[in-house]
Amino acid sequence: MRRQWLCRIVPTRPGMVTAPTADEEALVGAHLRYLTELRDRGVLILAGRTQDDNPFGIVIFESDEERDARQIVAGDPAVAAGVFAMTLHPYAVAVAREPLTPPS
Repeated sequence: MRRQWLCRIVPTRPGMVTAPTADEEALVGAHLRYLTELRDRGVLILAGRTQDDNPFGIVIFESDEERDARQIVAGDPAVAAGVFAMTLHPYAVAVAREPLTPPS
């Protein structure tokens, strides 16, 4: 049975969002490509980040087992490299609107 999971993502280095190194920028790009791949495979429900002075992101996705969900998190290049830390939580979307409109 498909379950939903929420990951809370935080940068591991203060200031990374406003002044990333070249390596961090590359890993964030790889992170976004990974999320896009998950979306294209029908795994990702949504992903985004806050736009204030206390940045964090969320990723909501589906997986059959917690073990598989942990593998999805561990497979994120920015998490694997230590640029982001993620915490995994069981989750259930209660209400959503279709289609979601990305910010411009």
